[in-house]
Order: sequence, then C-alpha cells, then structure tokens
Amino acid sequence: MIVIVPMRAAFGAAAILSVACMVTQARADDASPWQQDAHSAVRLLAGSRSGAVLLGGIAFQLQDGWKTYWRTPGDSGVPPRFDFSKSDNVEAVTVMWPAPRQFDDGAGGTSLGYKHQVVLPLRIVARNPDKPLTLRADINYAVCEKLCVPVEAKAELAFASVASTEDGALSEALNAVPKPANIGDPNPLTIRDVKREGKNSVVVDVTAPEAKNLSLYVEGPTPDWALPVPKLVEQSPSGVKRFSFELDGLPPGANPEGAALKLTLVGGDKSYEFNINLN
Repeated sequence: MIVIVPMRAAFGAAAILSVACMVTQARADDASPWQQDAHSAVRLLAGSRSGAVLLGGIAFQLQDGWKTYWRTPGDSGVPPRFDFSKSDNVEAVTVMWPAPRQFDDGAGGTSLGYKHQVVLPLRIVARNPDKPLTLRADINYAVCEKLCVPVEAKAELAFASVASTEDGALSEALNAVPKPANIGDPNPLTIRDVKREGKNSVVVDVTAPEAKNLSLYVEGPTPDWALPVPKLVEQSPSGVKRFSFELDGLPPGANPEGAALKLTLVGGDKSYEFNINLN
C-alpha cells in the first residue's frame, strides 16, 4: 500500500526532526560522552557560561548493587580523585560533594558514598572569561559490590552554552551539597554542642526535632586523619540526639588539641556542614 503524505505535513515533520536534532546536539554540547566500564559510567556536565566563575559537574551512573565513595569513605573504601591540570583557560576547580549515604562495608564497619547516580558539582574559575574554556579531567574512582574495582577515565568538555540544558541537573546537585552552618544555628537540624569526654572520646549533641535517618560524619584537618564514623548514643539527654566517636586513626604524632574538624550532619533531605576546633 502506498501512503501519500501532504506536502505541508512533510514540511512539518521535517521541521520537527530538525528541532529534535538541534535539541539533541545542544544536549550533546552540554555533556561529554559517557565513559563506561563494566559497572559504571562517568561524564562531565557544563552549566551556562556567564562571567569568570562557571558551574559544571561530574556525573556518575552505577549499576544496581554497586556504589562509589564520598570524599571521606568511612571505615573502608577509596575516595575519588580528579586531575584537571590539562584543562584550557582554567584557573581553579573546586569539587563539591552532595551528602553521602551510609553502607555496611561487609567487614563490620560503615562506608560512605553513593548508589545509582550522583552529580558532583564543580566550581570552575576561568583565567580569562572572554576566551574559550575546555575542561579536561583525569578521573580515578572505585566501584564496589562485595569487592572493589578501580576505574580510570578521561573526559573533556568545552563550555560554550549561554543557556545550558544541564542547568537543572546541576542546580539539583548543588542543593544536595551540605550548607555551611555554625554551632547553635536555628536550622531544622543543628549541632548544639561538641565536647570531649575523657582523653579520647568526643560527644556531639544534635537538635533535630523532625529529622529522620539522622547521620553525622567527621573529618580531620588532613586526609590522613582516619576518624571513625560517629555512632548514635542510645541513651541521649532529653531534647537532643547524642553522637559519639573516638579519636582513633590519627596520623603519628598528631595532637587533637585545637584540631580543625569538619562535621557533616544529615537528616532526611537536609544537610549542614560545621567547621570547629576541638577543645
């Protein structure tokens, strides 16, 4: 059977296909191709270009049952590492980290990271905002199920769009990054107090009236501080949730007195980051 298509309909279909191709091309221009291995994929995202500071991202996709790690992996794991030194017209890149989840590491401990998919936002400073900018990344990370598999990937992306199709995804990822806060701030969840108990124990009192699945993470002043994941104390004082952790995993010769610690408090869809000095 021969079907005759009116000329007006044919032009209309061609126009739709043309627009679809333009949208596909725009999306391709705002994200690098996926770099795939057996259990994951990674690519770069470009936000809208305006001024000297740009927003980008590193997007990960993970197979069901597999995970990758936060900047501090917890009791076990390997944090991702990124090298942007081969980029063009890039002065500096800051990686931002959405709040992680806790996982049983299979050896009685707790690891911290992400499952399914995650976008790590990037704050990119251009050397010259009026010249072309190309981000190149050497990406090293691990994906783990029962065993961990190291992954090395390279990605490249030019930032050219005045209005990027990835702005929505990048904004959502940025909203998942813990917000800066101070002890006692009147947020939906906050740290009320941090104090030492004895020589090697630290307790953290948290106010979180409506928060579910409350978690606290602690990081030392340098990556070689392997502090344990704080545990929720069953018998907490009235009106607070108390967490406790031991000052274990310090590098040789390190003194905890006055040490700069970063505490990340996560509850439901809200998260906050506190920088303190340990007294």
